Amino acid sequence: MSLPPGFLDELRTRISLSQVVGRKVMWDNRKSNAAKGDMWAPCPFHQEKTASFHVDDRKGFYYCFGCQAKGDAISFVKDTENVSFMEAIEILAREAGMPMPERDPRAQEKSDAREKLAQATEAAVQFYKLQLKSGAARDARDYLEKRGLDEATLARFELGFAPSARRGAFEALQAKGIPAEDIITAGIASKPDDGGAPYDAFRDRIMFPIRDPRGRCIGFGGRAMDPNARAKYLNSRETPLFDKGRALFNHGPAREAAGNGHPLIVAEGYMDVIALWRAGFEAAVAPLGTAITTDQLQLMWRISSEPIIALDGDKAGLRAALRLIDLALPLLGAQKSLRFCILPEGQDPDDLIRAKGRSAMQTLLDEARPLVSLLWQRETEGRVFDSPERRAELDQSLRRATDQIKDPDLRRHYDTAFKDLKWQLFRQKRPPQPTSQSERGRRKLGYMRADLPLAPLAETRASALASGAISDKDLRWSVILVLLCHYPRLIDNFEAQLDRLRPEREDYRRLAAHLMTTACRDTDNLNQELEGYGLRALLENLRAMGHVRVTQAMISQDAATGAEGKAKDCLAEEFAKLAAWQGIDHEMAEALERIERTEDDPHLSWRLTQALKTLQNATKPRRTEHADVSEDTSTYSNRLRDLIEGRAWEKKKR
Repeated sequence: MSLPPGFLDELRTRISLSQVVGRKVMWDNRKSNAAKGDMWAPCPFHQEKTASFHVDDRKGFYYCFGCQAKGDAISFVKDTENVSFMEAIEILAREAGMPMPERDPRAQEKSDAREKLAQATEAAVQFYKLQLKSGAARDARDYLEKRGLDEATLARFELGFAPSARRGAFEALQAKGIPAEDIITAGIASKPDDGGAPYDAFRDRIMFPIRDPRGRCIGFGGRAMDPNARAKYLNSRETPLFDKGRALFNHGPAREAAGNGHPLIVAEGYMDVIALWRAGFEAAVAPLGTAITTDQLQLMWRISSEPIIALDGDKAGLRAALRLIDLALPLLGAQKSLRFCILPEGQDPDDLIRAKGRSAMQTLLDEARPLVSLLWQRETEGRVFDSPERRAELDQSLRRATDQIKDPDLRRHYDTAFKDLKWQLFRQKRPPQPTSQSERGRRKLGYMRADLPLAPLAETRASALASGAISDKDLRWSVILVLLCHYPRLIDNFEAQLDRLRPEREDYRRLAAHLMTTACRDTDNLNQELEGYGLRALLENLRAMGHVRVTQAMISQDAATGAEGKAKDCLAEEFAKLAAWQGIDHEMAEALERIERTEDDPHLSWRLTQALKTLQNATKPRRTEHADVSEDTSTYSNRLRDLIEGRAWEKKKR
């Protein structure tokens, strides 16, 4: 549904973010200033005792200096209520007294028709619940009691019973004024092809209502009491309300529980979900008697970024897991993955919990395997890789699998994971190696050099970098943060880099996060704001660093020709270094891994040459008078040149 222009703007002006957030947090009255709309509280998105969650009511935005959660009222309702974007808008619109925009007449007609069907299914829920208490349902009650379901559980999941009568539900709903056509269209009754009288779709079955995320009953699942019934479990047929490939049992309650921190568990059947809920695993869902579909996967990912698929440990369960992997691979992303909980053979969650209790289930969930692990098992289990041809075949099968992953970053990480696994599979016994990665690299390269430099100056030894008090990257961040605080109008130019290249130190991250959210573009006002947020002392410590003082002084000397322009060039250069370091670190790590793991690799020289070119290119852009990037990359350059020229990975002929 599209929204008319201006609707969201009006909605945001009508609601108070502090009132929306206030339902979920306890404000810190010592730090908060309600008159200015400046509110502070412990963050609702992560566990903490201090008030690091800030709401700016006038701007309508929130930000947590601890976990970096940020957004407006819509995103807050989305995340805390675990609802979709449109559902969040509907919730806020009701609170603001704003009617949602009218849909087109045809859509409204369809919506009205579905609501009529929902009335029929709700009436059926009540009928089936009443029948479960009747004498005809004695066997059904005995069965449920043996499965450990008490009255509270029956009420929570609204379980019922469909009697054996051919027209029991149909006639009961008609007596309540529900039209026969709606009863049939909702899937509660069926009409014979020969035009005879309608008959109940469910008979002599325990009934499980299936509800959509809004809480509407859209269909039913029925378990047969007769062991000779054609189908042990029967779902409602496809209706305008019900599409079993796009629905999940216990969807709404599981979504809410997952929003409160419970892991999303995907089981195979209704009774498994109920057993998990009774054991305290409240975010449990189940597909409706079929293999998981693409639409159901997307529904799960809207609830949780990493659902846990709980499957039987028999061959059928493993086959289902492998089918799901093929379905999921093209859809995977940084926030869309799966883990697999493989249960003991012949047991489902209900069996395990009844036999060994909640702790046994929790142990298996804690040991749930990532998707990459099962994919590796599928490609290697039962196979022998004792020849180059067989190993090449494994390479091809793994490549076919990873080629299905559309996200390039994720595909690269899968390739790296498989490289590691192949090395572990193929490696020979080797003598003990040095434990330090840098030491291993030096010994492999023969990097113990004799040409030691002259002794450093006293002031050099006393510097923060030389003493180990600060890393070279943190030193660059010190320059960046001080310059942005001194020239806050430049924040807009570098907001994307601030968000993408985050500092490693927590206090630096807090200051960087504040700069991304502040509206101050005046130095004095920004300093006052930092004072209020407890960040001014950190800024002064950064300004006192020798390297930072020198950089600021050199920029200030050019005030007549535009100090702010010089600062902008310096910032661009520092961010370029940080970005280049990320790529360089990756190339160096891969090079060292390849050296340790391979012999006579014909491609390694080319990879190292590419790394050196990347490094050299990183030194070229935005060179300025007041900084020389070569000082930061000379060590990398020397190491790469030694690697290339020495060809340490080749066997030396004797």
